[in-house]
Amino acid sequence: MAVKRSGRPGSVEGVPPRIVRPYRSADTRCAARQGGRCEVRASNAGSSSREGREGREGREGREGREGRACYHRGTSVDGLRGRLGDGRAGVRGPHWATNARRDPGGDDSVGGMTDAESVTLYREMAVFTGNAHRAFAEAVCRHLEMPLGRCEVFEFSNENTFVRFLDNIRDRDVFLIQPIASPVNTRLMELLIMIDAAKRASAGRITAVIPYFAYGRSDKKDQPRIPITARLVANFIEVAGADRVLTMDLHAGQIQGFFNIPVDELHAQPHLAEYFRSLNLPRPVVVATDVGGAKGARDVAERLNAELAIVDKRRTSNNEQAEALTMIGEVSDRDAIIIDDEILTGGTVASALELLRRHKARSIYVGTIHPLFAGPAFERLDTPDVSELVYTDTVPMAEGAFTSVSTHVLSVAPYFGDAIHRIHTGGSVGELFR
Repeated sequence: MAVKRSGRPGSVEGVPPRIVRPYRSADTRCAARQGGRCEVRASNAGSSSREGREGREGREGREGREGRACYHRGTSVDGLRGRLGDGRAGVRGPHWATNARRDPGGDDSVGGMTDAESVTLYREMAVFTGNAHRAFAEAVCRHLEMPLGRCEVFEFSNENTFVRFLDNIRDRDVFLIQPIASPVNTRLMELLIMIDAAKRASAGRITAVIPYFAYGRSDKKDQPRIPITARLVANFIEVAGADRVLTMDLHAGQIQGFFNIPVDELHAQPHLAEYFRSLNLPRPVVVATDVGGAKGARDVAERLNAELAIVDKRRTSNNEQAEALTMIGEVSDRDAIIIDDEILTGGTVASALELLRRHKARSIYVGTIHPLFAGPAFERLDTPDVSELVYTDTVPMAEGAFTSVSTHVLSVAPYFGDAIHRIHTGGSVGELFR
């Protein structure tokens, strides 16, 4: 039986012609957002030509980097600069927004703007916190002049943690503030579940703001058959879905290398040095509690134009006991400033106090960044031999009180607020260290 064909080539009467739709791969898709529009015309073979129009200024677009610069959020520098072809700026991605002026030229410009200008790579910023240190998160938001995001974080009766964001965070630049403080494992799980919840809520970018990073002392294998827990925690945070980490004064600098995502580490030594400078001590000497803390103590000493002394100590076991052996440096008849990155039980500082008393130091001040203050710390540090105890607010103050020693709290919340603003706008965090 002959098949009757219609006059149109390739068609059969009674059978609708097959409609061939243009192939659009992930690399050719493009979002229209914030006034920007990109039209993609593709042929059956998959080749395409792009015509775009840039965002809110409505300036005529230029040909540039292929679809990923438009589809994959436009977060990378390569995605913004459009280095393919003649290197002109490509089509802007869906998360691009800017309040910066345009720079007509220059190799250091990103998307037509200089690096020095403010560039926002995502939509609105959103800041949330768990149950670790809400007062600190509120202080950060006051500095940023924005409200703290609404979020439910609680435990069921079976000790399972539940997290729910009450605000829309789709495509937002989300910052989760959570120091891993006591109870450490509970606060760590809260942070991980918050990261996962934000990822599943389609957050544009997730930054874990961890003022105090626990397990920092477990950064190497110095005994047989022990873990490197700091690396394990870093893996947890990455796998949960964090895009970057903002923290302060890790116990060991190499912990940054445990992450495969960007890590911004802030330092509190400049703030400690500024406070001790305001005391106008006549003959200051900065004392490091061990060789490992000499770098931070040296930074304070240089800012105070003071000499440096180091306590030679050793740990005989894993029972948090330290034995101070000798003092390296001259402290007699001087105003000693003990600098330690964190104080847990106070054993190391107590040993340093005993050495300084034996070497007849005129006055003794103690400065620490992370005041964990567990166990006998209050008893050991609450002594008239200490003229003043200075610490920051990276962790909530433990239950306890000092009666004999005066204390002073240095808030680093504005410091974190400035860093968060610079991360959100694409500014330099390193400028804060100067």
